[in-house]
Amino acid sequence: MVKEVLYEFVQQGNSLKVCAIDPETNTEVSIVGPPHYERDTLKMWARRKLERVVRKKKWANRKRRESRDNGFYA
Repeated sequence: MVKEVLYEFVQQGNSLKVCAIDPETNTEVSIVGPPHYERDTLKMWARRKLERVVRKKKWANRKRRESRDNGFYA
């Protein structure tokens, strides 16, 4: 679903914050995990969250467009 993902890793004390960005939709999500986890695992979690958020936004936009096209109300 998401073609390209940009990642940013930031160590914050005993946690590692991972930001995942979809440059196509300008959507950004972040997760926080233990710093001893493999980066590939943290990237997988961040990507899954990003895909979920992008999918939810697309669904909400489609529902909003459909609600405007319901015809004439008197």
